[in-house]
Amino acid sequence: MAWFDEPYLIDKSSLRIAHITDCHLFSNKAGEYFGVNTANYFEQALAHMAKQSLDFVIFGGDLTQDHSAESYFLFSELINQSDLRCPVFWVPGNHDDIAQLNRMSGGQINRAKHIVANGVELLLINSKGPTPAGWVTGTHLNEITERLFASASSKIMFCHHNPLPIDGYLDKHMLENGPQLLNILVNSENVFGLFHGHVHNEYMQTFRALPIYATPASSVQFKKHSPEWIQQDYGPAYRLICISTKKENISTDMEVVWLNG
Repeated sequence: MAWFDEPYLIDKSSLRIAHITDCHLFSNKAGEYFGVNTANYFEQALAHMAKQSLDFVIFGGDLTQDHSAESYFLFSELINQSDLRCPVFWVPGNHDDIAQLNRMSGGQINRAKHIVANGVELLLINSKGPTPAGWVTGTHLNEITERLFASASSKIMFCHHNPLPIDGYLDKHMLENGPQLLNILVNSENVFGLFHGHVHNEYMQTFRALPIYATPASSVQFKKHSPEWIQQDYGPAYRLICISTKKENISTDMEVVWLNG
């Protein structure tokens, strides 16, 4: 089955979405990641997002920390028990198992990777490689290229791994063929931006004028520009993204929401 099968269609020219990533859940709801109760932080973020009148949520990967089937069940349970009512889409992180993510999907959690609205399309990329570093396969790069040129609509991309170095510890686990992917996106001349997680902090970079945004984790953050792996508890976070395609021009307004837990 092709990665971009079964597009999700939404008949709107303005979208209000949230990008949340790196919740690192455990089989036990009391599990802690560097001293942070990740389920509690994820619940706080879900409660806040539920008040934002969202069209949908994109989860940016690293659902699990202990790689247990129960952690995927907990993710689904926390969403179902929250007041969030919009669809939740996902991309896989290096910690995740795609088969488990697919088994979890259904109902509110939607496995579609191609979201089509009026004048804009969102493509959710698989950057999971054979190691903690990211890798987009040649077959998947061809799929991405085909989707980019299949319509003139503006495209916005999401993946887990950082495609460019962030001058930090996690550069050892970045998207190893990131520049190849980015050149494909830029050469299509219809990609408006790329969003990713993985680096556990907020960043904004550019590649040949293409904006690249890193969204902080809902769990714990990693200190910026440090060769050492230093964790920082700033409370849960996510990115709110508002997209408008009225009058055939795409525009975005966004903010990183820090809940200071």
